[in-house]
Amino acid sequence: MGGAIPIRVFDSQLFQDVFNASPIGIVVETLEGQPLFVNPAFCSFLGFSAAELLSKHCVDFSPPEDAEQDWKLFQQLRAGSIDHYQLEKRYFRRDGSLVWGRLIISLLKSQPSPLVLAMVEDITEKKKAEEALIRQAAVIESSHDAIASGTLDGIIVSWNAGAERLYGYTEAEAIGKPITMLVPPELPDEEQKILDTLRTGGQIEHFETVRVTKAGKKINVSLTISPIKDSTGKTVGISGIARDITGQKRAEEALRASEERLRLAQWAARIGTFDLNLRTGVDIWTPETEALYGLPPGGFGGTQTAFENLIHPDDRERIAALTQEMIRTGQPVEEEWRVVWPDGSVHWVAGRGQAVIDESGEPARLLGVNLDVTERKQAAEALSVMTRKLIEAQEQERARIGRELHDDINQRLAMLAVELEQLQNDPSLVQQRVSDLRKQTAEISNDVQALSHDLHSSKLEYLGVVAGIKSWCKEFSKRQGMEVDFKSDAHGVLPVEVGRTLLRVLQEALHNASKHSGARRAAVQLEATPGEIHMIVRDLGRGFNVEAALQGTGLGLISMRERVRLVNGTITIDSEPMRGTSIHVRVPIPSEQDSERAAG
Repeated sequence: MGGAIPIRVFDSQLFQDVFNASPIGIVVETLEGQPLFVNPAFCSFLGFSAAELLSKHCVDFSPPEDAEQDWKLFQQLRAGSIDHYQLEKRYFRRDGSLVWGRLIISLLKSQPSPLVLAMVEDITEKKKAEEALIRQAAVIESSHDAIASGTLDGIIVSWNAGAERLYGYTEAEAIGKPITMLVPPELPDEEQKILDTLRTGGQIEHFETVRVTKAGKKINVSLTISPIKDSTGKTVGISGIARDITGQKRAEEALRASEERLRLAQWAARIGTFDLNLRTGVDIWTPETEALYGLPPGGFGGTQTAFENLIHPDDRERIAALTQEMIRTGQPVEEEWRVVWPDGSVHWVAGRGQAVIDESGEPARLLGVNLDVTERKQAAEALSVMTRKLIEAQEQERARIGRELHDDINQRLAMLAVELEQLQNDPSLVQQRVSDLRKQTAEISNDVQALSHDLHSSKLEYLGVVAGIKSWCKEFSKRQGMEVDFKSDAHGVLPVEVGRTLLRVLQEALHNASKHSGARRAAVQLEATPGEIHMIVRDLGRGFNVEAALQGTGLGLISMRERVRLVNGTITIDSEPMRGTSIHVRVPIPSEQDSERAAG
């Protein structure tokens, strides 16, 4: 320590009481960065005892990059070029987690031997809030939807890039202007009604209306608008999201027009019509109706009995009863039935009919339309087959999950049961073993929970492969307390099957790293080259002997190799004890031509 240092920092009981009672962490150090005194607040901040902290050096408290910055300033303090400095840096807690602190360093020159006073304020929550605001701002700016906020009087106070694209006004042009500049003249009261709703705490969801762009163009939008409230719950502003649905509206209108034209064409051409005279029993069919039943023009017998004989035997009684019900009630009826053509083939017909009442109030005729719905029925049957196949696939997936539970969780539960049985035979070991058994039980519980998250890969379909893998890395990092640095230069759409394989290998690799490597950080990188996707997973943990692991009883590495093999890929695992682990996965990506051939 360079000789005895006369310490008079705590000559005064008052100063000692202040030192111990301070809510801010305080450390007194030598000019070599060795702690001499730490107060309770600093011990609580890091989770160490005072004795443990006094055995450390000041640079041991933080990650290397933060400690390096701190130490450079400390050297300037020692050299006398500065007598104080402050910075925000991260600190390691006893449990390995990181917290943020605002460090203020001052040189104490009044002592016979100069000392250093360090005060550390916990700003972890502040940093988290700042990061949340940064993420929120990034989401808002990257959104394709128009996102804006305003006062309760309808004055615009924020305007994102999506709003600029949708409405044509720049941020500078929009901020400070009334939101009514976007409302068309024919809707003068609409915005006031929206503001009145928001002032009373209500909100507007998916409200479809019309807005006007800077160029004077009218566009259809869907609005979702919510009140902004302060900490007391008082509404102090509004925020809204607008989505352009002009194309959607045009498509809906085109579809309605198309359906109406089809409906009018069917009726105008009298396609598949029939006219049954209930008094004479004569049933008149158009040639188009006869074709629906496989008959040539003029081939129909012209009676109700002739019609019923063309219906499939299994449907005949039902349709005959329906005809009588239609005559009795006079109400229109719609139904579908099978018909057997003269060549023996079976087709489906949909019919709509209604009884016509005469002047005396009695049913005189049955009029209606028949349509061929065979293709629709076949499509429904095909869908039913597809549904059965999906169910089969689901059962196969359940079987796979069962194997994973059996090969890992069940075996560990069995081992736990064996150990409990041993304790039953020798109760004297209970006190000695209970802590270890509790730990095993907690690990199994955590792994079951993690398995439920890992087995659900629907985000690959919803978000795309790259975004889905990135999202899983973020969830894993939060769940396991392990920092995962994800990077990707992959562009375009990757096949979901390839993405699912990469995700499963990544899950196995990061779970292994979290459990066995001792590393608190890992790196995941996706690199796309023509015809191939390359995934690299690295950690700087303890490492392991790859060949020995492959010869062991674990299935993790074998499972990764098998998954990659099934998509015609390759996997390389590089690891040595205390040298970390690198896993390289290369999977070919089918060309568009190959995908089209496979699909069709």
